[in-house]
Amino acid sequence: MAKVSGEVMPEGSNRVIGRDAMRINIAIGYAVANIIKTTLGPKGMDKMLVSELGDIVITNDGATILEEMNVDHPAAKLMVEIAKTQDKEVGDGTTTSVVLAGNLLKKAGDLLDQSIHPTTIIKGYELAANRANRVLRELGKDVTPEDKETLVKIALVSMGSKGIGSDDEKEKISEIIVDSIGKVAEKQGEKYYIDTDLIKIEKKAGGDVMDTELINGVLVDKEVVNAGMPKTLTDAKIALVDAAFEIEKTETDAKIEITSPDQLEAFLKQEEKMLKEMVEKIKATGATFLFCQKGIDDVAQHFLAKAGIAAVRRVKKSDMEKLARATSAKVVSSISELSAEDLGSAGLIEEKKISGESMVFVRKCKVPKSVTIFVRGGTDHVVSEVERAIKDSLGAVSSAVEMGKYVTGGGSVEMSLSSSLNRYAVEVGGREQLAIQAFAESLEAIPKTLAENAGMDSIDALVSLRNKHKDGNGGGFGVNVLKGEISDMEELGVLEPAKVKTQALSSATETTRLILRIDDIIASKGGSGGGMPPGGPGGMPMGGEY
Repeated sequence: MAKVSGEVMPEGSNRVIGRDAMRINIAIGYAVANIIKTTLGPKGMDKMLVSELGDIVITNDGATILEEMNVDHPAAKLMVEIAKTQDKEVGDGTTTSVVLAGNLLKKAGDLLDQSIHPTTIIKGYELAANRANRVLRELGKDVTPEDKETLVKIALVSMGSKGIGSDDEKEKISEIIVDSIGKVAEKQGEKYYIDTDLIKIEKKAGGDVMDTELINGVLVDKEVVNAGMPKTLTDAKIALVDAAFEIEKTETDAKIEITSPDQLEAFLKQEEKMLKEMVEKIKATGATFLFCQKGIDDVAQHFLAKAGIAAVRRVKKSDMEKLARATSAKVVSSISELSAEDLGSAGLIEEKKISGESMVFVRKCKVPKSVTIFVRGGTDHVVSEVERAIKDSLGAVSSAVEMGKYVTGGGSVEMSLSSSLNRYAVEVGGREQLAIQAFAESLEAIPKTLAENAGMDSIDALVSLRNKHKDGNGGGFGVNVLKGEISDMEELGVLEPAKVKTQALSSATETTRLILRIDDIIASKGGSGGGMPPGGPGGMPMGGEY
């Protein structure tokens, strides 16, 4: 075989066959899980990631760590994909899904050493995942956007693992998140649909995390174009225009012959008259504030200021859409088409200087279908971590509302699933039974890691949890990381969206299945760096992790 592959493949290619290939992939997958498992839970640690350019990121968000880590081995890239999928789909639970996948791979490696075929392991894992999803649906409890108390608890747990400050700060931000989701949630039939893109997150270093606020409207990072325009407007009538307040120069080569100063003056006066007419049209509609997606000529700015109309130019398309949703205005592409019906309204518009930069706040919108969370913090690193925490929490709360189910956290639901799967394994029997038991043990990695990160004895914690859950009556008992003991998570208010768990289970199982099916790694010479350097697998700065 080696001779044939040597003739077929170019010189310098690398090939790893059979069990060796599986062991390499399993080792790499488990190593990735080991890197980020210390970030799990409220007592998790942070990672400092330094890029080649010297940019620093300090975070304990699983998806961010894996993205910034720049892994090179193909198996490691598959693990990064799990985190990305979890992040896109739910927005939270990225560390959970990767730790689960890493442990599923490790347990599969143990079974391979016992001469159990990969397809048997895959079959057992699939049976276990299907059963776990069924049990999860039964364990889930109902939640709606009106259950603010429950949703705040879900937001707090999602934010708990992010080192963003005191409990008061987390409490305040959680309430902001739940309020913002309540504003943009749309009921479709019996279900709710939430587009988190309608919740704009604007950040600015300076002030304190407690200064973070929810704006019932939109914050536009631009300034009013002319000093003569009003900086504060109450009960503003808003026009959104996607057209230039400038005299368009023709694309074709046009030649204007001017033979006297009078002609030049007439030409300039005509230009001025056209701009004045544009402003008159805006004034006639009753608009008092203009958001323009394109440019505004200096002469037009002067006329707008004289008419008492404030204006902002070159507003981003995404901001225009959010303004339309927040103020009920329509974006108009032609100035001549603008009418009073197209205008939106806001209780207050003001230009404020924040950290030396002017910004326009559109506040007090009556029924805002788009809102802004304005994030503050002592330094850029703090603000960025608060933003990541808010994004995770938005994902968690919105997925809880969309699916309408939540479960208890602290590793309690994983222990319930593990206990249920161990009983199910006996029913199934055969060799698959061993794979189902391995799946059940992998689920225990979550409470075990939580206990480790809290400085508890992980073995004692696991034994105690197993005893609580052995008959399937353990309820919400999980790891109380703050007190370092086993407690009822329902009583403590440690709640998580059911979707975080279902997505983590499915993506971890699918990736494990994908990796276990590989029995041959062929890395071509001069590939994209995704193969293996001479001497074995590599491309990951891991120290002696595996």
